[in-house]
Amino acid sequence: MKIDTTAFDTAHVHFIAPLPKESMNAYAIRMSSQIDSTQPFSLLGVSLGGMISAEMMTFLDPENVILISSAACRKELPLRYRFQRSIPLYALVPSGLIKRGAFILQPILEPDRKKHKSTFVAMLKAKDKKFLKRTVRMIIRWDHEYCDGSLYHIHGDNDHTLPIKHIDADVILENGSHMMMLTRANELSPLIENVLKNGSNQ
Repeated sequence: MKIDTTAFDTAHVHFIAPLPKESMNAYAIRMSSQIDSTQPFSLLGVSLGGMISAEMMTFLDPENVILISSAACRKELPLRYRFQRSIPLYALVPSGLIKRGAFILQPILEPDRKKHKSTFVAMLKAKDKKFLKRTVRMIIRWDHEYCDGSLYHIHGDNDHTLPIKHIDADVILENGSHMMMLTRANELSPLIENVLKNGSNQ
């Protein structure tokens, strides 16, 4: 997606390997070492990246936090994730099977991923199977109960991975799926730029 790079300096925070049984908060603290918090900064996170950004808000002081196709706290997760906190069925599934399952389930849950099939396949192939299983555990075990109202949440009403019925979004993109960062970038870009320029309360 295109953002006015003359107005903003963009730095990518790269995912690192989660430690065994690491919490979302502990993981976010380790990832935050990549952020220069000595200068004003904003956070933008998509899907898991948004959840990590919500955690970073608890110990960093960003000017803005933008979540796209994500959850701001535990109550915004679908029931199939929250249920497994008490009955951790995911723990019985081998790491390799979780990765193979993603190739099968994602097209069913998010049919428009076919618009960027090669990108989607490349992203999944690049992910280590242990990374996937450990991040699934982090999400299921996520204990972030408070949804901070100061963050800016953009979500699609056709997101089957994180259904809109659980989400308190500031902007709802009609027919937007969980993959809309790829498929609807031209519509998301001006929304993001407006927040970065004017703040999330505008």
